[in-house]
Amino acid sequence: MKNSMLDLHNHLFAQLERLSDESIKGDDLREELGRAKAVIGVADVLVQNATLMLEAEKVKSCKNETLIKLPSVLSDCHEPRPHLQRVTN
Repeated sequence: MKNSMLDLHNHLFAQLERLSDESIKGDDLREELGRAKAVIGVADVLVQNATLMLEAEKVKSCKNETLIKLPSVLSDCHEPRPHLQRVTN
């Protein structure tokens, strides 16, 4: 997996920094605001997807009484399913 939630976090803060740049004005600012809205929309879908993936792993591990396989998008490691965590109810 190439991208993680940590990468998304970094992209969101980079966008915030661009929006905080007081030298951006007029049409450039409107363009940046449009870009920020698009980034927020995509980020929201990615977070929803990661949440669903994690919930699915919780359900599977509760049913099988096994360790949770942390979805790779939730890790800063770029290996598939790098971490295991014990299920706690």
